[in-house]
Amino acid sequence: MTEAPSSSALFLESRNIQKMSTNQEAQSDELLALASIYDEEEFCMTESRQKGKIHLCLELPPNFRLLVKGQACVECGVSFLPPLVLSFELPTDYPSSSPPVFTLISKWLSRIQITALCKRLDELWEKNRGNVILFTWIQFLKEETLEFLNIQSPLEIQTIDGQPQCESGQNQVVDTAIEKSKVQELDQRAVQEVYHHTDILTQLLDFNEVQKQKEFDSKVFCCGICFSENLGSHFLSLKECQHVYCKACMKEYFQIQIRDGKVQCLTCPEPECMSMATPAQVKLLVDHEEFARYDRLLLQWSLNLMADVVYCPRMSCCMAVMIETDTTMGICPSCQFVFCTLCKRSYHGLSLCKELQQEKELLEKQQIQRKVDEALSKDWLKENSKQCPSCGANIQKELGCNKMTCSSCQQYFCWICLAVLNRNDPYSHFKDSKCPCYDQ
Repeated sequence: MTEAPSSSALFLESRNIQKMSTNQEAQSDELLALASIYDEEEFCMTESRQKGKIHLCLELPPNFRLLVKGQACVECGVSFLPPLVLSFELPTDYPSSSPPVFTLISKWLSRIQITALCKRLDELWEKNRGNVILFTWIQFLKEETLEFLNIQSPLEIQTIDGQPQCESGQNQVVDTAIEKSKVQELDQRAVQEVYHHTDILTQLLDFNEVQKQKEFDSKVFCCGICFSENLGSHFLSLKECQHVYCKACMKEYFQIQIRDGKVQCLTCPEPECMSMATPAQVKLLVDHEEFARYDRLLLQWSLNLMADVVYCPRMSCCMAVMIETDTTMGICPSCQFVFCTLCKRSYHGLSLCKELQQEKELLEKQQIQRKVDEALSKDWLKENSKQCPSCGANIQKELGCNKMTCSSCQQYFCWICLAVLNRNDPYSHFKDSKCPCYDQ
């Protein structure tokens, strides 16, 4: 016969069962509270409710800058950095005896810094042993990580082959947070997540753009054209000036300009604002055929501004051809047609073009007359016009103030000193008391 369990053994078993039940209830309440506070993108857990992940985006101070040092040194402003990921598993005796088993993952912190954070999480557990700890960990990681690691702007990341290799900060000889934590070796729970097919700078900037777009999409804006109000996901913001208009109005505006062939005029609809829409923004709103026309006309407009570009004379080709300054021979890269850049016929070597032979004497007279006309034109232009400081086009001023707009490249400039003016506030040039054009 088996011996009946003693009363003390029954008591211990009963106590263990009660403690396990208490632990399960505490775990369930904690996870339920976290699920109510954070959305599915921030907090997720398995069906068994034993494992989960928390994505923690740190709140960066205003005008926070990123400095990545590798083969080249690149500095840029960021509003968001990829989240720290706290992956956890709850043991059956949590929170009465054991802490959650966890790993801490980051793309932009070094393993030394993540190790320091892991040690700090252990310290917080020791201070709160017997109580649920996940929310305390979350608060620390979200609100105190930057201060704890002594990270300030600019955040410095040293890279080798595009991957972060050492601690960031302000070139401290000894990192204060690490010294405090007395980290002796790297913690296995500290994970630096890197993707070798893209460098760390690309990852950080891509994440920043995605988060900025999400923030923009969630805000409410009023269209400056139709005055309708809607979420930012229905609006387009021009990159340079940050003016915002609804996509429906901008789509119609783009379509009209493209239909009229004015692809160089897809500027901000705001009066006096010359910020250009990017090709990506145009492609987002117009259909495939309209964008193809926009792309083709924009390329042609750009090529027309280049003196060393002509077009293949074959009507079935019309490819742009680069020419040398000291020759009249052009070779089409598409159809391989070799032609004379003067008469647009098959190349005839050093012999004069037929048209030129027939009109040689007339051309000589025309050249003489042209030189006379050019001399007179130069004199007239010198007396009556000035050159745009951006593209060099000659501009004549008849009426109006000294803030000029180039009819060729749409650049603002000062008629008096030919300085290029700020697109968003061109008149600030004339308000500067130190400027010779002040109040002119």
